[in-house]
Amino acid sequence: MVEEAGPLNLFRGSILHTYAVGADRTAPDPKKLFTPSGNLVRVIEMKKDDRAEIAVIGGTGVYDPEIIDDSKEVEVHTPFGPPSAEVTLGTYKGQRVAFIPRHGKGHRIPPHMINYRANIWALKQLGVERIVASSAIGSLRMDYGPGDFVITDQFIDRTRKRLDTFYEGGQICHISSADPICPQLHDFFVDHTRRLGLKVHPTGTYVCIEGPRFSSRAESKLFRQWGADIIGMTLYPECILAREAEICYVSVAMVTDYDVWAEKPVSAIEVVETMQKNSANFKRLIMEALPQIPDDRTCGCGKALEFALM
Repeated sequence: MVEEAGPLNLFRGSILHTYAVGADRTAPDPKKLFTPSGNLVRVIEMKKDDRAEIAVIGGTGVYDPEIIDDSKEVEVHTPFGPPSAEVTLGTYKGQRVAFIPRHGKGHRIPPHMINYRANIWALKQLGVERIVASSAIGSLRMDYGPGDFVITDQFIDRTRKRLDTFYEGGQICHISSADPICPQLHDFFVDHTRRLGLKVHPTGTYVCIEGPRFSSRAESKLFRQWGADIIGMTLYPECILAREAEICYVSVAMVTDYDVWAEKPVSAIEVVETMQKNSANFKRLIMEALPQIPDDRTCGCGKALEFALM
């Protein structure tokens, strides 16, 4: 139950969740977002032990709980329903880190059913300012081969049914998606991947399809004609919701297959086998980068709402 005025406090474990809901929708505040019903919701400051500045969104092969010190799982409630799973909080080489499996524990949630809004909201509530998102992708280019890494910089949205904004009433937000990836994190991961001696492509236009099916041959060939480089099912709306929440976002993707334009059907088994074969490199790339990410945010992601709210 949500009251129209005054704070609503929900106690869950050791976390106090406060959703300040009210009728005043003037004076845009970067820390304020709206629920689907148009109620104003304030993102509160969490206590230190339940905070992390950097988050990893990923799954198998990217995250190993045993290398996180003092890890614990926290259940975060959001106005948009439950996230994919509890958020794991802990410390890695002195850096506070949050982790959430995009597809839930055991990879049970298909891409078109992921509650992207709840995932991003939960990380925002935990104080996250930067998100490193891992993903498996298909290649639309012969020179982007299986096992290669791609630091995405653009996307083409081909999804149809996904809720892709926090602002559905009360206040209008036209967020800029001209450059959807944080430029600072993008350049950092390109340099970091090269330092590790891994093959990386510094640009990649990602076609995000609805899923869960793979593309038809005709679709795959059309995406190549559009000039797209890679294809997947999870970048959108994740990256745009992060921008609405003023969180820096970078997509670190690994090619698992050539899409069906190459006249070879794509199989889920092939994707999993490639991920398993290269999981050590993927995990090394992500985890070793976290404590090296610069403390200062030199990008404009933290002010993304400044010229977006009406």
